[in-house]
Amino acid sequence: MTLSHTREESDTPHAPATRPTADGQREARLAVVGLGMRGALGRHVAEQQLPARVVAVCDPVAARRERGRERYPGAAPHADHRALLDEGLDGVILTTPDDTHEQLAVDFLEAGVAVFVDKPLAITTAGCDRVLETARRTGTRLYVGHNMRHMPVVRALRELVVRGVIGEVKAVWCRHFVGHGGDFYFKDWHADRRRTTGLLLQKGAHDLDVIHWLAGGYTVRTQAMGGLTLYGDITARGGQGGRTLTDWFDPDANWPPTALTGLNDVVDVEDLSMMTMRLDNGVFATYQQCHFTPDYWRNYTVIGTQGRLENFGDTEGAVVKVWNGRRSGYRPDADLVVEVPAEDGGHGGADPRLVTEFVDFVRAGTPTLTSPVAARQAVAAGCAATASLRADGIPVDVPALSREVAGHFTTGAGDSGEAR
Repeated sequence: MTLSHTREESDTPHAPATRPTADGQREARLAVVGLGMRGALGRHVAEQQLPARVVAVCDPVAARRERGRERYPGAAPHADHRALLDEGLDGVILTTPDDTHEQLAVDFLEAGVAVFVDKPLAITTAGCDRVLETARRTGTRLYVGHNMRHMPVVRALRELVVRGVIGEVKAVWCRHFVGHGGDFYFKDWHADRRRTTGLLLQKGAHDLDVIHWLAGGYTVRTQAMGGLTLYGDITARGGQGGRTLTDWFDPDANWPPTALTGLNDVVDVEDLSMMTMRLDNGVFATYQQCHFTPDYWRNYTVIGTQGRLENFGDTEGAVVKVWNGRRSGYRPDADLVVEVPAEDGGHGGADPRLVTEFVDFVRAGTPTLTSPVAARQAVAAGCAATASLRADGIPVDVPALSREVAGHFTTGAGDSGEAR
């Protein structure tokens, strides 16, 4: 895809005209589809002064469309994404509920529009494979918004691993303390497994992708246990209607978690879960997730043949500590301490980086840190773990991705050529 021609006027009614950029190409014409919480992601296009413009927004809820017009001045509002398929868009940012990702992505890929799908790619492994196959067959660019690959703490962990400061990685452990889990995931569609499969997938997709990235491999077999241990007993239901998280969330309220009210009418996803994984390169990993802890952060531990590293905190003020100099008992004074830099923007500065990377990818096919193949493998691991959990912990194998599809995304056709 090349944007070398200049379009003086947009084909979308009332959309702003695009302008030439410093490299002689025109601005990429983007749409944001889904104007809930993550629908603000597209604001980084203007804030980062990227060579692109949001010319259209789309959401079935009228109030959200109106807020979208305020957030993206001049963008044409639409209630149905199908109205955008023939509007000459260069790219679309999909920030809709998880169960809609698959079909929306397929529709835009078929129309030749480069697609940003917020994580997870889909809520089933088969759904992911359908999206990847569509991208392969059409040759349309596909990008998945795994913003944690751009988080400073994860970049610091990855750099230390790549530098070999702990030798060859043999194990990765992750504990995820989801302090606001009740407000974030049990008051709307997230709590309904028909819409998400489960939180090992919906919330865990980020961490599973990071575990794979740090370990340099993908899960082939997993085993999990867990349950709905707290929120299932809360009878104050009714949901939040058309409101989004910003309308109801108060970080200082609702403690203890049993004090929550207004939970979704359907609550059938697990609030406590833990899984073990065997990866295709022999690395072993664990992931634990709890949605009613008093604190909210992720703790990664990576163990190699020559040491161990671990993060303490995952946003501003976080550090990564490395123990690799000698054997000892408990020792808080690590051999190496790396301070995690603070960056502006959502998720520790990851969201602006994510959108910048997508715009570069749309305009020039620039290599990306994220990977559609890795996104599929995170979903596949989460789906397998959920199946194991709901079958009382029986081991479940992860279905392999076809070599033809994987090859498309590891030869530079679909992303950076880095599947891991």
